[in-house]
Amino acid sequence: MPVESGSSAAARQAKQKRKSHSLSIRRTNSTEQERSGLQRDMLDGQDSKLPLSLRSNLLDLFSQIEREFENLYIENLELRRDIETLNDRLAAEGQTLEGADLAKGALKTKASHSTSQLSQKLKTTYKASTSKPRSNSCHARVGGTRNFSVTSWELWGGDSWIVSSFKATTSRAVCQLVREYVGHRDGIWDLSVSRTQPVVLGTASADHSAMLWSIETGKCLLKYMGHQGSVNSIKFHPTEQMALTASGDQTAHIWRYMVQLPTPQPVADISQTPCEDDVDFSDKDEADGEVEGPNDCPSVRVATTTLRSHQGVVIAADWLVGGKQVVTASWDRAANLYDVETSELVHSLTGHDQELTHCCTHPTQRLVVTSSRDTTFRLWDFRDPSIHSVNVFQGHTDTVTSAVFTVGDNVVSGSDDRTVKVWDLKNMRSPIATIRTDSAVNRISVSVTQKIIALPHDNRQVRLFDMAGVRLARLPRSNRQGHRRMVCCSAWCEDNTSCNLFTCGFDRQAIGWNINIPALLQEK
Repeated sequence: MPVESGSSAAARQAKQKRKSHSLSIRRTNSTEQERSGLQRDMLDGQDSKLPLSLRSNLLDLFSQIEREFENLYIENLELRRDIETLNDRLAAEGQTLEGADLAKGALKTKASHSTSQLSQKLKTTYKASTSKPRSNSCHARVGGTRNFSVTSWELWGGDSWIVSSFKATTSRAVCQLVREYVGHRDGIWDLSVSRTQPVVLGTASADHSAMLWSIETGKCLLKYMGHQGSVNSIKFHPTEQMALTASGDQTAHIWRYMVQLPTPQPVADISQTPCEDDVDFSDKDEADGEVEGPNDCPSVRVATTTLRSHQGVVIAADWLVGGKQVVTASWDRAANLYDVETSELVHSLTGHDQELTHCCTHPTQRLVVTSSRDTTFRLWDFRDPSIHSVNVFQGHTDTVTSAVFTVGDNVVSGSDDRTVKVWDLKNMRSPIATIRTDSAVNRISVSVTQKIIALPHDNRQVRLFDMAGVRLARLPRSNRQGHRRMVCCSAWCEDNTSCNLFTCGFDRQAIGWNINIPALLQEK
């Protein structure tokens, strides 16, 4: 009696699955009319004040919705079977897809487009939220975010399918998670570190609040609750204890703070994890539940200055050099320049074709860069009061999520097209370096001294690159440490000895990292 080989048996089993699946589809189509007639008979027997024609139209619409969901469910099952088949084949051949070029694969294309579209819808919904309740409804939306991240990323095959044009080096540098800052009740959009003493960490959250934290202890020092919408960004005054926040309530607030740092506690002995070592990229997450906020954290509810000229969500704001003026970016496609002392609108910067996503000021010059969903970012020059020159940088194919200055004459831009580009201000025609990644890039940060770019991704990863586009490290992430949701922002603080890089995301936490920069650069 002939013995069937393992490969032929697997093929026969897959064929039987497809056959039974096609039969179920035909069975569904054949009984659709019977089911529709049965539902109509049931509606005829129900007491309703709606006209029969209206009820019939509603029934047809709901039937169409049901068919759409059924088709999506069937397609999802087919994609999962394809993934299982590929994984089984790779396991049998002892191969991996690390570094493989999957750009031509239909499965990756479908999953990547679905991930990008859902992520963009998620960001839009949250940043536009204003006076929506923050308890059950916000928690449900975060739960939706959590389910989206796990499902879509699991469908894509987790972190094992990475398309990169750069060589993955085995770094001896150590990227160590030092501290987690937990207390927000919703996702954290933005964070920054104060430039004056005492040095504190500031976070801006979709829960309508901004918080100031002790970097050394992780304790909340102050909570600002003056906004009526999602707080989308936070920036500190260069010389005074003032913070600038932008919100979905169409305003930007300037508010003063006074905090006293607590006594630092001994840092727990955290085992060092090499950046490029294999870590457990599990999709297991802790149970859903409301995060308990700080009970003894003082709060501020009244702003010192309120800026109210925008007609849409204020997505970002920043201080110009000197701190006497601020710039805000809005979904009304304009950026506004305000005088801090008088709160008056000085200039309205128009020209973008779609909503703005970010704004940033130069650390030493009166330069402003604004990013937009129109795939461009613009450089505004206020060094000459009589001339406000504008340069348009084109090179991305999707939303520019952020563009930031370096200390020199460079601008670094990140986009939903999964690229990061380095530009020379003296030559805006083409970038001097392009970094290609496997996921949309959010608000990036560039270190001051070594010019290391920290890339926060939609896929929960944080990667480090130099200005030439060479990948230096990937921060460790597993079910035990690192971010468990989309990473929204990164911020360097090289002067701090314990934590010199901070990240935040939609897992409602900010994380302080210690990056061994000398060892990192030694691997170049």
